[in-house]
Amino acid sequence: MSQERVIRKYANRRLYDTQASRHVTLADLRALITAGENIKVLDDKSGEDLTRSVLLQIIAEQEQFGAPVLSTELLEMIIRYYASPMQTMLSEYLEQGFAALMKQQDAMRVDMSKALTGTSLAPFVDLARANMEAFAKMQSSFFGVGDAPSRPAAAERAQSAGARSSREAPAAAGVGGEPGVDSERCADMDPKAPD
Repeated sequence: MSQERVIRKYANRRLYDTQASRHVTLADLRALITAGENIKVLDDKSGEDLTRSVLLQIIAEQEQFGAPVLSTELLEMIIRYYASPMQTMLSEYLEQGFAALMKQQDAMRVDMSKALTGTSLAPFVDLARANMEAFAKMQSSFFGVGDAPSRPAAAERAQSAGARSSREAPAAAGVGGEPGVDSERCADMDPKAPD
């Protein structure tokens, strides 16, 4: 069990974290508890243990303003057990139930981390990595991205293609500037042209 973190409660109802040397709110205490810290709230003057009342305040605030965990029916059942001889048994049952739930959650977290980093998925991770590297190489060679020598070569190819198309343009223009019409063939087809 980890060391308890002592929180002092002053007469003005302010809470002071002795470890962090700063004033804290109920939300700060809830964050500490969620992170796994064990807290102990003491009255500054009398030294009285106020931990239970502060924890109940945190739960009440969370139930009222946050996402509630305790349904109305469950709260009624708990209230019914307060005057019952079964009260102690209910407390033990709830503690054991929550402890078992937390152990299952931890076990599931460990299993998921093993599944994601273990050898069962390692081939798929390696395959995905190899595919990404191949895609990056293909992109580099196709678009010239990240490959310095290929950029001038690509520019040179584009320039030579431009020069070639400008040389071929007059021949392809044909009669009347119409593309793809050959002037000699037009003469053969013209009815007014001499035979």
